[in-house]
Amino acid sequence: MPISDWPDSERPREKLLERGPAALSDAELLAIFLRTGTAGRTAVDMGRELLSRFGGLRGLLGAPREHLCQAPGLGPAKYAQLQAVMEMARRFMGEELHRGEALTSPDATRRFLAAHLRDIPYEVFACLFLDNRHRVIELVELFRGTINGASVYPREVVRAALERNAAAVILCHNHPSGCAEPSEADRRLTRRLCDALALVDIRVLDHIVVGDGPGVSFAERGLI
Repeated sequence: MPISDWPDSERPREKLLERGPAALSDAELLAIFLRTGTAGRTAVDMGRELLSRFGGLRGLLGAPREHLCQAPGLGPAKYAQLQAVMEMARRFMGEELHRGEALTSPDATRRFLAAHLRDIPYEVFACLFLDNRHRVIELVELFRGTINGASVYPREVVRAALERNAAAVILCHNHPSGCAEPSEADRRLTRRLCDALALVDIRVLDHIVVGDGPGVSFAERGLI
């Protein structure tokens, strides 16, 4: 039965308008994006099939172009639309941390960092530099590594902070494995960076490890 024959309360678009986007399943949200189905399959059916094929919404949105374009009902145009949607979401979250604005919400900071680092397939170490009022100066990616780790040099972190006249910094890196639990190497690195930055009167406010979930804050765990 085509979606147009469904009761209004079950049609994804009407359901969203009446109850809000949170009321929809992943397949229903995809159906709105896909707009139409194919012969014998509704857009919701296609959404379910895509979620199964890619292992969920995150797998679908993070799939390489060549894999995504091979899926039935998708192609270069849909891939471009998905990339545009994700970039708009990242920019929307980034607007919570405008340059010159003070950090007032740890959760907003964590969401911002997760949006930038979570789905990168290799390890990235970055610093969010702040002024003496904890206003955002810049998020800077400093080191890249393999899936097993990145080499981080305290001297380069200190130099980057001094170049931006930063008074404080939030360290962050991702774990491509998805597990955000800090390793002993992460703890040692954090201590080294805290000591190095303290020599030039720059305070480390936190170190956030980004994984599949909300991320792990060293400050919240009392590790800084």
